[in-house]
Amino acid sequence: MTAKGFIPKTYKNLIEKGSYIWSSPSNIALVKYWGKKENQIPENPSISFTLDNCKTTTTLSFSKKENNNGFLFDVFLDGEKKDNFKPKIETFFKRIEAYSPFLKDYYFKIETSNTFPHSSGIASSASGMSALASCLMSIEKELNPEITNEHFTQKASFLARLGSGSACRSLEGDLVVWGKHDEIDGSSDLFGIKYPFEVHQNFKNYNDTILLVDKGEKQVSSTVGHNLMHNHPFAQERFKQAHSNLSVLINVFKTGDLKSFIEIVESEALTLHAMMMTSMPYFILMKPNTLEIINKIWAFRQKTNSNVCFTLDAGANVHVLYPESETEKICEFIKNELVAYCQKGEYINDKIGFGAKLL
Repeated sequence: MTAKGFIPKTYKNLIEKGSYIWSSPSNIALVKYWGKKENQIPENPSISFTLDNCKTTTTLSFSKKENNNGFLFDVFLDGEKKDNFKPKIETFFKRIEAYSPFLKDYYFKIETSNTFPHSSGIASSASGMSALASCLMSIEKELNPEITNEHFTQKASFLARLGSGSACRSLEGDLVVWGKHDEIDGSSDLFGIKYPFEVHQNFKNYNDTILLVDKGEKQVSSTVGHNLMHNHPFAQERFKQAHSNLSVLINVFKTGDLKSFIEIVESEALTLHAMMMTSMPYFILMKPNTLEIINKIWAFRQKTNSNVCFTLDAGANVHVLYPESETEKICEFIKNELVAYCQKGEYINDKIGFGAKLL
């Protein structure tokens, strides 16, 4: 499939107005995507757990306008008009106009809300853009009812990617691969796909408790962070490492090897931060409390032989990952030993989910 395959030929139906509501979750990468080419194409493949509780619900209302010269829309977060969100949506609409040519025909009211705090270090762009892309695909399906469910999901992922790279991994679950990988049939740089191979019971219903170490605005935007990989001295080795780690994970998921899973996931998180520390300009995104939590997790794992581990996004907050069978023990550990390092003691309990839903 090439990008041209997502350009619609003609629409069968005419619609004056309507409304759709979709909810879509965030996701947490196990093998990280860091570095991109033109048009939001990843430099390396990634794989993520889709989350369940951390999600965005978006209502997209639309009505035909008199002319089609320009995009016309308003954005609301939790009922409050947000004009500062408009440039990002405008950029998104420009990127996808060729694939969604109806965009200039309608006025759109975009009403969105998150189940998690804004700027809490959870990828709201992933959940937000995937929810919006799903709403747009619902309009397209009404304009052209012959669209199959498979094409709907694939194109929603494709559109979401053009808004925020990681958003393409939020459409399905529980494991999603994005980026071409030689050993994964159907994998693509253009959209995410549901992980196609056998997954051991050990990795079903996995938990993710997100420790909110720092709820401030991101120190470095994702776009800036990705761009720092262009002239990075270690970039090519990093891209090779991601391919290799994904290859190893195929067998790990099949056999249920939790120890190897932990090694890869934690190494991937620390590598992401190492790339930021060794870029020019360089950044340290972890906070002292991030390191305190990591050391506590390591000590607890060694003492109890638990299968708890951590991962990080490009920020200070810590995702604590653990199998369902250890929920009680790990929740107790988090309350007793880790919550003290969270800003205002705040954390979010989440688990694996299965993607976007039409409400």
